[in-house]
Amino acid sequence: MIKILITEFINQNSLDNLNNKFEVKYNEKLWENIDELNHIIVDYDGLIVRNKTQVNLNLLKKGSNLKFIGRLGVGLDNIDTKYCNLKNIHVQPASGMNADSVAEYVVSSSMSLIKKIPMFHNGTAKGEWPRTTIKSAEIKQKYLGIIGFGTIGKKVAEYALKNGLKVLAYDPYLPVLNDNEINTKFSNLTEIYEQSDIISLHLPLTEETKNLINKLSFSQMKKKPIIINTSRGSIVNEIDLINAYNKNLISGFALDVFETEPIKSELYKKINPEMNCILTPHISGVTTESNIRVSDFIVKKTIEYFN
Repeated sequence: MIKILITEFINQNSLDNLNNKFEVKYNEKLWENIDELNHIIVDYDGLIVRNKTQVNLNLLKKGSNLKFIGRLGVGLDNIDTKYCNLKNIHVQPASGMNADSVAEYVVSSSMSLIKKIPMFHNGTAKGEWPRTTIKSAEIKQKYLGIIGFGTIGKKVAEYALKNGLKVLAYDPYLPVLNDNEINTKFSNLTEIYEQSDIISLHLPLTEETKNLINKLSFSQMKKKPIIINTSRGSIVNEIDLINAYNKNLISGFALDVFETEPIKSELYKKINPEMNCILTPHISGVTTESNIRVSDFIVKKTIEYFN
């Protein structure tokens, strides 16, 4: 019988459907126990993970029977896809299944930071009354620069346009826009940096994109934009980001992803409550609804593959 190993959390109904078809071992904390994972992986035909399980060369070599890897999410930087291709192991991401959740996060964070809600909250919670000392703005007619215009980037544009934003998009791998994206202007990085009031990142982590947003990038941002990163932490140089905020080169930031997760003291010690910022633990794409969609999709693809 086909054996499937699941090392991170999955929707229960989806898990039940998988149990009806295959022999399944499910332990949502197994990604933490590398020794056990390395020991048992040889017994399994399929592996289902999120972003915490490091499906690296060492694990894949031990998983000599693996034929299928399901990713409960989009990014594949925790999976050695080159080795999988070499060994004909099918890697299946849940492309597009959490796009609405991420788009909602980006737009709601944009609204919160434009209106300086974190700063108003902090002052009010301390017993102050910063009604006139902090200036806020409206989101309508502001420019949102989207770097990475794949499935999620396009969904963010859709949500943003409905909320009165103007959208600029940059993606070197996308030659043209579709007819239904006519309200989005294709731009280069320089235009994004110079014209955007908000910049949202939707890129995979590669050697090309690592530290893409850095000290030089911030120096080109003429409108002191808000930075929102829901893709991968290492795309933004975190030290340069904090320095840019402290130097008033940007007006706020929302980080849902970090170079090291959970975040280390070196970063959070640099954050103070007076900052116009939002920090969340890699949850922009994880909602009750998206978890159901992602889990159902990967279970469906697992069943289809082995059938």
